[in-house]
Amino acid sequence: MNATAVTFLEILKAALRGEPAAPAGEISPEEWQRLFRMARIHQILPLFYESVHALPSLPRELLAPVKQQVRHQVIRQTMQTQEFLELNRHLQQAGVRALVVKGIICRNLYPKPDHRPSGDEDLLIPEEQFALCRGILTAQGLSAGEHRQDAYEIPYRRDGSPLYIELHRQLFPPESDAYGDLNRFFEGVFAQSITERIQDTPVDTLCPTDHLFYLICHAFKHFLHSGFGIRQVCDIILYANRYGTQVDWLQILNHCKAIRAEKFAAALFQIGRKHLTFDPVLAAYPAVWREIPVDELPMLEDLLGSGLYGDATLSRKHSSSITLDAVAAQKQRKRSKNPVLLSAFPPAAKLEGRYPYLKKHPYLVPLAWGSRLWEYARETGHRRDSSAAEALQIGNDRIELMKLYGILEP
Repeated sequence: MNATAVTFLEILKAALRGEPAAPAGEISPEEWQRLFRMARIHQILPLFYESVHALPSLPRELLAPVKQQVRHQVIRQTMQTQEFLELNRHLQQAGVRALVVKGIICRNLYPKPDHRPSGDEDLLIPEEQFALCRGILTAQGLSAGEHRQDAYEIPYRRDGSPLYIELHRQLFPPESDAYGDLNRFFEGVFAQSITERIQDTPVDTLCPTDHLFYLICHAFKHFLHSGFGIRQVCDIILYANRYGTQVDWLQILNHCKAIRAEKFAAALFQIGRKHLTFDPVLAAYPAVWREIPVDELPMLEDLLGSGLYGDATLSRKHSSSITLDAVAAQKQRKRSKNPVLLSAFPPAAKLEGRYPYLKKHPYLVPLAWGSRLWEYARETGHRRDSSAAEALQIGNDRIELMKLYGILEP
């Protein structure tokens, strides 16, 4: 890791403890700019700012615009939290069993919850209550975004509001060849669910074992795409610190082995132990996990360069077609396809989410290919962070990383 990354992790570690940072050595104005850029890319700017804003070495002229951004983000997050809790009360009064995953549950683990931004709130709804839930959301002024009739999740927004809801039938897209089968591990979550209290409001959610495994799976899903960022690691280790004594660690390990993710997960906890605030004793992290041989540094370097969801650069985002195809091909015991052709001309099933007409008319896939290539050209035409050659290189490098952690066979 370079010096900026080391300092970034030192500051983040203090922030997770709710303490002021005490970075070793002098930090130049240029280095501060790089650090704040990393905080923005990983969407932890308020958390990061809270730990460093009082440092005398931090240039005041650099701090002023950051303070304004942080203030805006925290106000927006506070509004989103209050609106969501109010909506949750309406759902409970109507008898809807909505399980909240990630989002406000993870925010509640941090020293100042609304300093950990959330773009949305995810609700898992029993199929038999799906229509009822949609009716309540509509009655509360939320409108559904564009989606297929059989979509596994439906986005809902309210005009003039930061509230954004993703309503789930399932936690993962079942049509995904690479990770659609993850849903099988969460079929019994309603029977095992628990209720937490957040700001004196009861919130139904997954039990600790299911939730920790879901957080691992969510990171794993994004890792198979183009990567994930440090915030997801923070969520996982803080959740483990808080709920680890209630977690069935052996069950999670067996589940991870079933999807070839045990080294992946072990690397995340290793990152948390060596570089952040994961406490194996506090979390009741058992020896069977600690004995998994894993080098966390390649994973750490990948996620620090990733951005929140592998979106640090367009080249990185577009590399996902290469890694997803490799994972899907292994599961189906097929040979991975030509990555360049696959990226440009994916099958109709891969494009149905963006072009719903392919569901009924798959023969129109050439039209979708043309639309997609045109959109890609428009998106990347004035961007310096997008290159087909770079996307191919990133994809190939990340395939080697997946082999290192046992996700793909050598």
